Amino acid sequence: MRPVVLGLQGTVDYLIEWDGATIEALADEYAVAVGELAAPGSVVDERSLLVTLLSFLASGRGGERHAASSEVVERFAARFRTEVALGGTSVRAALLLRRLGVPSLLHLVSRDDTVRRLLPAECASISSATEDTLDPHLIVQYREGDGARIGEVAIVAPSANRVIVADDPPASALRLAPELGDRVAEAGVFLVSGFNTIQDEGVLRERLREIREVIARMPEGGVVVYEDAGFHDQRFAPLVSRALADVVDVFGMNEDELQARRGRTLDLLDVSAVAAAVEEMKAELGQATLVVHTRHWTVVAGERAASFAAAADAGNAAAGARYLYGDDIGDAHVSSVAARERQPAARAFAAELERRLGRRARCLPAFDLHPDRPTTIGLGDTFVGGFIAELAREDAP
Repeated sequence: MRPVVLGLQGTVDYLIEWDGATIEALADEYAVAVGELAAPGSVVDERSLLVTLLSFLASGRGGERHAASSEVVERFAARFRTEVALGGTSVRAALLLRRLGVPSLLHLVSRDDTVRRLLPAECASISSATEDTLDPHLIVQYREGDGARIGEVAIVAPSANRVIVADDPPASALRLAPELGDRVAEAGVFLVSGFNTIQDEGVLRERLREIREVIARMPEGGVVVYEDAGFHDQRFAPLVSRALADVVDVFGMNEDELQARRGRTLDLLDVSAVAAAVEEMKAELGQATLVVHTRHWTVVAGERAASFAAAADAGNAAAGARYLYGDDIGDAHVSSVAARERQPAARAFAAELERRLGRRARCLPAFDLHPDRPTTIGLGDTFVGGFIAELAREDAP
């Protein structure tokens, strides 16, 4: 089994489910108007946070936004029943890998008593943190049909998703631990993620320079996976693409991130629209293999698409297991999902997309799952965990 290093940051998450009655009461208290949802501004207080959430809900999209302070997050979360958990792409991937029997090493940028209490002892970690800090990420989960009445208008979610809001200075600084390079030099798989919360362009450019130096120490045959996220400042996304496309093997993203990067909304079952977006994204990335994972399908595009197809389908099954069964999943849950039928519309879509994109693309339909209470938080992170677990277990592509 190949050694796995997962970076670059973790979070303490405040998880809340949609509560229409509380949301409606807040909307009345703050006199929110439906017209405000079309173009929400920055999250500077509780009212603007509420407008942002309602805007996402109305579109059925998910994403991330920067808050002016952690106090805004804490105040809003206090109005709901809140579950505290550890999150971030690398941490959720590590937690899944642990349940699948795959060891890994986490790189963290912050610690506190919550992290020490919730991170299992089997999840080894290094950290750049020099003091304890707690800056929670608010994650609001909503399901298809959830909504609220704003004045005389009913706002209803057309599909399930989640929204993340946070002010996290350690994540925005994203300092690297001095020993990261030495640990990556012994790795077989290295996950890079977490640039999306950086607020300062100078800091971002410096961290990208540093991570390129770390990646250069990967052993021959190792696989570097970059996983995208919702950028708090979308202008920074192309900087990351340009800096990493020539040094990572896989450049991954979900449906919301693909749409944000292409600057338009996509019908995920429209072959022409998706093919155009994938081809545009692939042209931007050059040699890196593009992996886009969505609720309906996962596409792998690039010269090495066939090499990463099995890992992508393992990610599909892992994410499907979380969607169906929730957080505490293991090999049996993932295997049970992998044995299920695929979404009929996604099967037809996948066949046509592969025909359009040619031999350098594979499209894996998602599984046909219909839980009464689906889990929408952490699906992309769980996809990444399943993807990396498969890479760790197989020979180098």
